[in-house]
Amino acid sequence: MDSNATPHRKILILNGPNLNLLGRREPETYGRTTAEDIMAMIRASYPGREFEYFQSNHEGDLIDTLHRVGYDTDNYQGVVFNAGAYTHTSLALADAIAAIDIPVVEVHLSNVFAREEIRHRSLIASVCMGSVSGFGPDSYILGVKALVG
Repeated sequence: MDSNATPHRKILILNGPNLNLLGRREPETYGRTTAEDIMAMIRASYPGREFEYFQSNHEGDLIDTLHRVGYDTDNYQGVVFNAGAYTHTSLALADAIAAIDIPVVEVHLSNVFAREEIRHRSLIASVCMGSVSGFGPDSYILGVKALVG
């Protein structure tokens, strides 16, 4: 490797509540693609890049994970984050995202604006680099693209 080249840093793919059920939960809304399938798609789309995956149904675990990677700018480039229903309810997650030093891209499999009105409002969008929704698993690919260019 060229001594002047910047090594690739990891990208964290972070999933919130109920996303451990991808592929089984409400397939008419979320499809049949599992989280493992999505990670395989991401890795195939960005060979040579390193990705880390974490999912939790617990808000505090998501916050702790954001804190853990958010100041580690030597090792992490950014976060692609599907906060699930916490998107619409969690000021604590918004505060955690605002507090860290790496960019976060909000992603959703479904088009949240075509769903219930409560899902039209994101409490995390204003502190994220951007938001992608409605493209199924490709929302994650687009989120990574936003981080790596």
